[in-house]
Order: sequence, then structure tokens, then C-alpha cells
Amino acid sequence: MSHFKIVVLAANCFSGQDLVDLLLDDPNKEVIGVGRSPEKGLLFARYQYHKNISNFRYYQLDLNKDMDRISELMHHEKPDWVINFVAQGEVSRSWEQPGDWFQTNSVAVSKLVRCLCDYSGLKKYLHISTPEVYGSCTEFLTEEAPGNPSTPYAASKLAGDNVVQLFGREFGFPVLMVRATNVYGARQQLYRIIPRSIIYPKLGRKIQLHDGGNAVRSYIHIRDVSRGELAILERGVNGEVYHLSPEKGISIRSVVQRVCEETGVLFDEVTEISPDRIGQDSVYTIDSSKVRKELGWSPQVKFQEGIKEVVNWIDKNWDHIRHLPLEYEHNS
Repeated sequence: MSHFKIVVLAANCFSGQDLVDLLLDDPNKEVIGVGRSPEKGLLFARYQYHKNISNFRYYQLDLNKDMDRISELMHHEKPDWVINFVAQGEVSRSWEQPGDWFQTNSVAVSKLVRCLCDYSGLKKYLHISTPEVYGSCTEFLTEEAPGNPSTPYAASKLAGDNVVQLFGREFGFPVLMVRATNVYGARQQLYRIIPRSIIYPKLGRKIQLHDGGNAVRSYIHIRDVSRGELAILERGVNGEVYHLSPEKGISIRSVVQRVCEETGVLFDEVTEISPDRIGQDSVYTIDSSKVRKELGWSPQVKFQEGIKEVVNWIDKNWDHIRHLPLEYEHNS
């Protein structure tokens, strides 16, 4: 394969850092990371250990504030691929300041796509969306399902998706879109349910189960998602949406029970029921048969093996992790 240059936006995020690590497996790939925060160290960035780390560069730039500089970077570097993980996340907090979510997930995305349309050398733009744009799924939804968001976060993501797809239809913008279900794995943000369920009992804190933890989610290991994203970039069809998901869902309650079994604590002693979150969808299950059939992808990491990986990562780094913030920190 000839020399390839790739820009990864939000390379600092959990999903971004893992895909960067996978991309670096190919010595012909030069990867340029962009993120609004300082580059993360070994604890949260797997690629920092990579033997081809010299093929990676990082720039601290904010999509909301530094669009001119990002535009200059694109025109100077002339990437073959751009992968966009940028998103204002944390669903429940989006009710408090919805404008911040729309600014990042819709307005900034619109400006980015318009900027990239002026650059003719771009071969692929991978847009990272979310199944939450569908709202609660009463069945396994395909990529043709209409949007029905239940939160400002989901609505803002759907608005950004619509703009990206509009530029694809009208101007031939080379967009590929991926919607993956709930990712997990070592190095995930500590406030997420799996790391939180490991950390809280170690600190003597109770794990909150919203509405008893009855909501159903579809958990998929981050490396399986990164493998799927790479397959979509290499063999996917421009303009298409692809789902990445396991074949069945699992309740949050069952997830926490499995974590408790792995860590040797009693579920009933470390959990307590709390009120349900506003707009929480009861089920997220989507159909990924399209990417399985067309691209030959399927998840490889078994759920219990993935949980063991997270437990080992936290135990190994406990002296550091125990002093880190455990709540979501909002940055506008």
C-alpha cells in the first residue's frame, strides 16, 4: 500500500485513541491527531505504546474555536482520509445546556464539512454518529430507520448527520457514516458504567442503577468497533451508513452483575436504585447484518473477556486512577 495520510479529529477520545492505535499497525499510514485538550499520556492513549508512534503527530485544536487553523491544517497536510469523532457527549447533561451540544455536534460539523468540500484531494470522510438518533429501539433497526431522538444530545447528532449526508448527496462529498452501539474497554472515561462499577466498590461508594438498571444496551468492545471502522474506510461505499453492534442486548443491571462477579463483590451490597434519567431510551439494539455481509466484519472480543481487560487495567493503574475525577466534566 502506498503512503497514506489520515487526520483523526478527537484523537484524544476513547474511540479515537483506539482507532489511531489500529491505524498505526500499517507503517505506510501517517496519522495526524487533532483534539481540543492536551494529548493524553500512557494511561488513556493506547497508541502511545505503539512501535510506529513516530508516524503520529498531534495538534491541540478545538473544532468550535479553531476552525480556521484546522482548515489550514487540512490544506497543508492534504489527508487522504478524515475521521471525525468530535462530539459533545454525556446524554443526561444535554438537557441543561442544549446549545453547547448543538454548537459542537451540528454547527461545528457543518462548518467542517463545508471546509472539507473545498479540498478536492479527500478520498474518505468517516463520520461517527450514534444509534441514539433512532430513539428507543423496540426491534433491531436497520440503517434505513428514521431518526426519532429522545434527548438534545441525540437531536444535535441527528442534525449534524443530516448536514453531512446533504453535502454527500448534493456535492459528492465522500462521506461514510458509522453508528456503533455502546463501546467499552480499557482506557474508557471513568464515569461510564463499566469502569464506574469497578471503581465505586473499591472506594466504598454505591453504584447507582437508574430505574433499577432495566434499560437494555448493546455493548461492544472498542477494538471490534475500530476494526469495523477501518473495514468501512477500506471497503465501504461512499454515502452509506453502517451499523456496528453485537447480536443481542443486555440490561444495565446484568452488566453490573457481571462486573461484580468478576471483581468478587456482592451485587446487592454495592448497588442502589435511583430515579430514571429524563429521556432515557429503554432499549438500544440495532441490526449490523449489512456490515457483516458486505464487509465480512463481526465482533471478536467476548463480553466477559472485555470486562476482565477493564478490571485488569484499573487494578494495574489503581494508584493513579483512584485520585482522578469520576464524574463527567462539561466543557462548552
